[in-house]
Amino acid sequence: MSSDTKYFAKHFRKYFGDKAFYKMAMVVAVPIMIQNGITNFVSLLDNIMVGRIGTEQMSGIAIVNQLLLVFNLAVFGAISGVGIFGAQFFGCGNHKGVQQTFRFKLYVGTGIVVLGILVLLFSGERLIMQYLHGEGNEQALWATLGYGKEYLLVMLTGLPPFALEEIYASTLRECGETRLPMLAGVAAVAVNLAFNYLLIFGKFGFPQLGVAGAAIATVISRYVQAIIVIVWTHTHAARMPFIVGAYREWRVPAQLSVNIVKMGSPLLINEVLWSGGMAVLNQCYSMRGLDAVAALNISGIISELFNVVFIAMGSAIAIIIGQLLGAGKMEEAMDTDRKLIVFSVLSCLVLGGIMLVFAPLFPMLYKTSDQVKELAAQLIRIAACCMPLYAFMHAAYFTLRSGGKTIITFLFDSVYLWIISIPVAYLLSRYTGLAMAPLYLCCQLIDIIKCAIGFVLVKKGVWINNIVSSEGK
Repeated sequence: MSSDTKYFAKHFRKYFGDKAFYKMAMVVAVPIMIQNGITNFVSLLDNIMVGRIGTEQMSGIAIVNQLLLVFNLAVFGAISGVGIFGAQFFGCGNHKGVQQTFRFKLYVGTGIVVLGILVLLFSGERLIMQYLHGEGNEQALWATLGYGKEYLLVMLTGLPPFALEEIYASTLRECGETRLPMLAGVAAVAVNLAFNYLLIFGKFGFPQLGVAGAAIATVISRYVQAIIVIVWTHTHAARMPFIVGAYREWRVPAQLSVNIVKMGSPLLINEVLWSGGMAVLNQCYSMRGLDAVAALNISGIISELFNVVFIAMGSAIAIIIGQLLGAGKMEEAMDTDRKLIVFSVLSCLVLGGIMLVFAPLFPMLYKTSDQVKELAAQLIRIAACCMPLYAFMHAAYFTLRSGGKTIITFLFDSVYLWIISIPVAYLLSRYTGLAMAPLYLCCQLIDIIKCAIGFVLVKKGVWINNIVSSEGK
């Protein structure tokens, strides 16, 4: 074998795994990918169904969903911070530790649900109005506000089952069970899709409820999903020993609680600030009028459908690398992480190309103006070209998080968003005449700096850390 061949083979093995490696990764990632993919596909169909009613209805729902994203990611951030400990506890075989993290999730999840309902119930209308801009279309603005309020009031009843399902499902994934949450998600989206059709359009004797029907269908599906995950967990205690006696007592060791709060708080704050930042970012885009809101909604739904790959790979990194770190396999964790990041970026390079080719076709599914369709196609093209950047940022974030470096992830994620991305969007949207598409492009390309920061942090190995070696004894 020549020296050049040896050099190539050495570096190939450094960045690419064998068949067994990718099989291991796919066992974790594919169920999450399928669940998210089906969920986002049904969200797309849901969005199209509402979009067939009118642009104002679609925009009203899009604005409310942007607000609900703050709640959803607050739940995700809280339980993910605890989940760092859960994955590492499972990696070292400490089921008692997993149980204690599960209890902690119940406490924090309940608090977020109560706070979220209060804020959205009493401030929802004012928050929706922050997205309503434009001249000469007052009737459309007020109609959008009315549909948004109608949708929000129903969706508030779905917050408790959403949080409870996330608590159970996240713990199952940390224990290596990714298939059941996927199946529950499949069942939920089937229920959501069926009731969307029945209640939005009033089919087979059901009332025609429009926007309210879409919300009711979503709430029903969330209860179905939560019931499936909860019942399965309690009826498979032999496979999930953490659930045995989980409600017998409510005590969480003080030192573990302190460590979770210390390490998890930055992650919770990060998710709240990040989701809030995205809401502010979209509010900046809304300065370009209701057409921009509608086009962003269409492009966002399409992007989410394609983004399932790097989102699932991020979750896989958190689980696989967290378990390796918990088991003390530091060198293997670094090697595995590098290969997973490369795989995620290359996969999204291919998917981005596919998305770019079909960008003009997706908006044609909606009953809206030609201006909105053309703008949506432009935004989809931009998102497609930026997908490899998104993949790397997502993988870097979960790599840093897997080792408990939550302060670093906080700085890397939400702090960057608030001190770089949002000021750029604010200034460009209010003090320049940039049209929506170039404005959106500028705000996406600013993340190249974030990618460079993430590359340095991951390469330096600051995330390589075992956080549970002395916990839960």
